[in-house]
Amino acid sequence: MSTPAKYRPASAQPSCCHGGQDHGPGEAVPAPTVKDPVCGMNVEPAKAPTFEHAGTAWYFCSNRCRDRFAAEPAKYLAAAPGPVAAQGMADTRTYTCPMHPEVRQNGPGTCPKCGMALEPEAPSLDEGPDPELAVMRRKLILSLLLSVPVFLAAMSEMLPGGGLAALLGMGTVAWGEALLATPVVWWLGGFIFVRGVDSLRHRSPNMWTLIALGTGAAWIYSALALVFPAALPAAFAGAHGMPPLYFEAAAVITTLVILGQVLEAAARSRTSAAIRALLRLTPKVAHRLRDGVESDVPLEQVAAGDVLRVRPGENVPVDGVVLEGDSHVDEAMLTGEPAPQRKTRDARLTAGTVNGQGALVLRAERVGDETLLAQIVQLVAQAGRSRAPAQRLADKVAAWFVPAVVACAVLAAAAWWFYGPAPAGAHALLAAVSVLIIACPCALGLATPISVMVGVGRGAHAGVLIRDAAALERLQQVDTLVIDKTGTLTLGKPALQTIAASEGFSDDEVLQFAAAVEAASEHPLARAIVDAAKARALGSLAVADFGADPGLGAWAQVGPRKVCVGNAALMQREGVELGLLAARIDSLQAAAQTVVLVAVAGRAAGVLGLADSIKPGAATALAELHALGLRVVMASGDSRGAAQAVARTLGLDDVRAGLLPQDKAALVRELQAQGRVVAMAGDGINDAPALASADVGIAMGGGTDVAMQSAAVTLVKGELAGIARGIRLSRASVRNIRQNLFFAFAYNVLGVPIAAGVLYPWLGLLLSPMLASLAMSLSSVCVIGNALRLRSAQLDG
Repeated sequence: MSTPAKYRPASAQPSCCHGGQDHGPGEAVPAPTVKDPVCGMNVEPAKAPTFEHAGTAWYFCSNRCRDRFAAEPAKYLAAAPGPVAAQGMADTRTYTCPMHPEVRQNGPGTCPKCGMALEPEAPSLDEGPDPELAVMRRKLILSLLLSVPVFLAAMSEMLPGGGLAALLGMGTVAWGEALLATPVVWWLGGFIFVRGVDSLRHRSPNMWTLIALGTGAAWIYSALALVFPAALPAAFAGAHGMPPLYFEAAAVITTLVILGQVLEAAARSRTSAAIRALLRLTPKVAHRLRDGVESDVPLEQVAAGDVLRVRPGENVPVDGVVLEGDSHVDEAMLTGEPAPQRKTRDARLTAGTVNGQGALVLRAERVGDETLLAQIVQLVAQAGRSRAPAQRLADKVAAWFVPAVVACAVLAAAAWWFYGPAPAGAHALLAAVSVLIIACPCALGLATPISVMVGVGRGAHAGVLIRDAAALERLQQVDTLVIDKTGTLTLGKPALQTIAASEGFSDDEVLQFAAAVEAASEHPLARAIVDAAKARALGSLAVADFGADPGLGAWAQVGPRKVCVGNAALMQREGVELGLLAARIDSLQAAAQTVVLVAVAGRAAGVLGLADSIKPGAATALAELHALGLRVVMASGDSRGAAQAVARTLGLDDVRAGLLPQDKAALVRELQAQGRVVAMAGDGINDAPALASADVGIAMGGGTDVAMQSAAVTLVKGELAGIARGIRLSRASVRNIRQNLFFAFAYNVLGVPIAAGVLYPWLGLLLSPMLASLAMSLSSVCVIGNALRLRSAQLDG
């Protein structure tokens, strides 16, 4: 667990407690005090019961308030007057940059090298809102309210009659644009210049450098043209006698940058939700047994060796071993097995798994950060931090592009200053500004996001949800697909596959007898038998004297005959000879089917074979993936026999069975060490570490929230064919991005020299800031138009 932060500050007014300690009117409360989040009473931390939640120590007036908070912390935190940070509690966790892990600091911030928002190093169950996301959303709303009128006013000049400029006067409109654009650029977008300056100060120019230069140059030039218009050459005066202004460009660029920050913060919030979902699998309170007395204690107070009770339907709080009880535990989060596993004395339990209908008493062996679930959380967090941001290519280009643009602007200004016609100073200023404006990274900044936006939208229509640009770019490079079995290649629940009846019985009779006995059972295999009988429209039979043993099976009187349904041990106890069925049982087990025997009146009536069914269309989808050049490897927590049976049926390239969550993640890393680009497809909590470790994680729709939050790609309908669609979409999108980058750089390569004035000595051609702005707009139009072609991309083979 993380170290508790400082206690919560208290308000001045004490209040009475609901069933807690009594504090009469006028009774002094020693300082310093903190507020009980349940009842609102002021209490002394040194004497108060405590409970740690989300890395923060909370204090209470009584054990009753503490237990109520431990059971439902979100309920009481939601009623608090604002997030924890707003109450004066500093976030002291260590934050790091996903792209530069050497950058580490206490508390949130931005990376001085790349400008990315830092992420917490340690996972937390903090449910408070993301303060950065809230701030950026407010900035976005305000910037839209201010920049949209500026944009419309500037564009109205193109209307017949001159628009607002003709109606109100050019000077009035210009000053109005300046008044609206200035707070957008320097107040709401002030962080752009802070990050841009930081990039220069740390000698790591990036996209923030480009954006700061572009927006800053556009605003500074416009302000100079507005305040000192007479200092500029008359040749650059517009139709209204004033130089062209670019307040709308500066304001709109700033607004788009803020929108990008909102989307990035929202994406990070979704990523952290995967870790919080894992942390929520463990209960907040454990039922501890000491000296025959049971008491509820916060999970943080449980130590190795403590004896705990797990009631029916509860999540197991720690890793341990069963001392008493008999129950079935759902371990799908670890193994992917659809059937709950029986747990009796000496069986091992894992934190986060779900107990069935029986009560269990266990001895805690691994608690806190030592549990398997905690290790899975760490794996997901570490793999998530290892992903590179989508803008890494643009930042690498900016490392040389920014100095080149600045150098061009300085050289252009110097050439016009020393060799240009009068007024040399004004011409020098205009040349430099023209270079910076035409180099403004609008098209460069749009090249990747616009293609990603259109591509992701196209994928959504095809049932393929892609989380970010990095996944869209990386997916086209995948050459190996690691795929889970249960719930991905198969339906994830047992179904009747085979009926083998003995002589004198029909298949329908065997199934009907078995369903009659199993109708009273909730075991997954029993439900599968009953469902199969219903699917065949077999009538129900009346039963009496039902009995069951979790280790053997069930039995009942069906009319005048006793019917037994269970395993070979039950048949042996009942003295039932299997005869010719023995060979059939061996063949079914070899095919990885679970065998259920049926005996009627002491005679073997038949055998039922149950197994997880292969999803419809799985074979066709895998053949399509092979055609795209992918190697397909199945990784399953199931037994080797069951896994190999599915692999043979589907023609997979390799199969790994009996894997735990950390084993699947290790398999992904093993393949990556061989130089392969690995995608992982799965649907369970047990797949989350591998999904996060893979180059691209693919979650099957209908799976767990943790799988979908850990994955970069989600298949809405859970169809394997969606993987092939996603790869085709990725390849088309990456081609589109490369085309857009060419358009963006082509305009800059051609426009910057012209803006600097290299053609003036021969052709008398000088690119004014107005034309530079037009060229900048045209480059953006080309990029957007090219990206829109992705809407008609063909994704089916």
